[in-house]
Amino acid sequence: MAFVKWHYMYKFFSLFLVIVAIGCNTSPSLQEDTSITPRDVSITKDLAYNDLLLDSAYMEKFMAESGLNDTLVRRIRSFYNARNYQFAWFTSTGLTEQGKGFWNLQEYINAYTPDTIRISGELTKTMDRFYTDERMTLSSQQNELRKTELYLTRLLMEYAINNIKEGYIDRQAIESFIPQRKEKVLVLAKKYIDANKERGKQYSDINPMYQKLLEPIEQYAEIVENGGWPVVTGKSTDFKVGTSNEHIQSLIQRLRIGGYITSSDSINTYNNEVEEALKKFATQHGFTPDGKVTQPILQEMNITAETRLKQLIINLDRSQWMIQQPKGKLLVVNIPEFVLHVKEGNKDVFKMDVVVGKEAHSTTIFTGDLNQVVFSPYWNIPSSIVQSEILPAMQRNKKYLSQKNMEIVNNNGNIPVIRQLPGASNSLGKVKFLFPNKFSIYFHDTPAKDLFAKDQRAFSHGCIRLAEPAKLASWLLKDMDGWNDQKINTAMNSNTEQIVELKNNVPVLITYYTAWVDENDTLRFAKDIYGHDEAMMQRRFL
Repeated sequence: MAFVKWHYMYKFFSLFLVIVAIGCNTSPSLQEDTSITPRDVSITKDLAYNDLLLDSAYMEKFMAESGLNDTLVRRIRSFYNARNYQFAWFTSTGLTEQGKGFWNLQEYINAYTPDTIRISGELTKTMDRFYTDERMTLSSQQNELRKTELYLTRLLMEYAINNIKEGYIDRQAIESFIPQRKEKVLVLAKKYIDANKERGKQYSDINPMYQKLLEPIEQYAEIVENGGWPVVTGKSTDFKVGTSNEHIQSLIQRLRIGGYITSSDSINTYNNEVEEALKKFATQHGFTPDGKVTQPILQEMNITAETRLKQLIINLDRSQWMIQQPKGKLLVVNIPEFVLHVKEGNKDVFKMDVVVGKEAHSTTIFTGDLNQVVFSPYWNIPSSIVQSEILPAMQRNKKYLSQKNMEIVNNNGNIPVIRQLPGASNSLGKVKFLFPNKFSIYFHDTPAKDLFAKDQRAFSHGCIRLAEPAKLASWLLKDMDGWNDQKINTAMNSNTEQIVELKNNVPVLITYYTAWVDENDTLRFAKDIYGHDEAMMQRRFL
């Protein structure tokens, strides 16, 4: 199993190297480039991608004390010169998306690759804190922060150098892999489009999602250049089949520009073709495809073409940090989509609706390995929930614990340790699925089935609730003797906790795509429920 993981993680890093090598129309050279990139002083405060600046003297001291070889020293100097000494991995509010993506990959690579560059325990502890704390205020004068920033950059350079056997990656490509400056959206889109023409089909075999997202970028860039699409106004009652008015005319124009109406026929009324186009729009944006014009659909329709283009570019960048999908079993949760995809290699076996963390308890983006199925589970209630929710409820109602089938099992200072017993009222439902991680996130059943009927499903404290947990259990245990559907049903309803260890771990990818191309090659959009897109747009674009 370790070899399988090593193999596909190595494939990821091969993907990373390809991105770096060709991201700026460059290619690996046979000779090491020993020059140093000049400092780009044109990156001013207003144009900078990042709001933290690194002290060059501190960087030189770090490199000297670390005993880095000449190649690494040149690479790191060039990297920060090209950025005009902006931090690459942190902003004043915490770890960047690129920082989280890169660190997640480093941890996973180090766990399964025997001949890799080892990550120190000190760095792991520090990064765990940076990764999990969502309310940080950071300063470029903090020594721990500066040290961690440079450690991550050193890891990037070491992997890039040590994993190219035939030569060295072009330094300009690796310097530009992490954004350096804000750019106009059409300028950045053109860069990606031009780079795509250079890549050819080879790259699509390595990262299909990246290639698929490049295609609509070209389409939406053309729409933006041509002025975008009209705003559609009106109430639901203004859009009746067989009628025509100014609102319907704007609707037809919007659907035609967006590519939902493809015929050349002149359309003046809300006819069947318009209704079918609306269904396509609804499906693409996560709504029930019933052909009706609702206010939520109008809100999505009136998001500008420029914003959609920015969204596509941001998600294209995210796809660069994803691991290469393994050939065997795989579970992928796309948080904004509220869906779990169950895959075997490139085949989509089935998918199910999920409920994810609400904004205050954002489900974290990471990679793990599912190794246990727990039937009729206890719920060991996190101390934060005990303090904020359980204790106030106990003060209001002395019978609260017994009514909720809960018990106190210990004390942690002034806070009792409470768990909920297995049973029909258990908040985890009848089964949970564990993939050990520092965030204490897992999949589980839920008695609150009504939540799955909603289009927007961000309600949990951070764990992921499944609409069809028995179906997932059956798929995971199908190769294990005796675990048929009847035995699974009995275990789920026994009210006695039972832990089943899987023979082979199943990789789990928790992703955050608000724009992606699905298994039917349909471009999809979802709401930016945690505000990640919004934050990126402010830093990425002029």
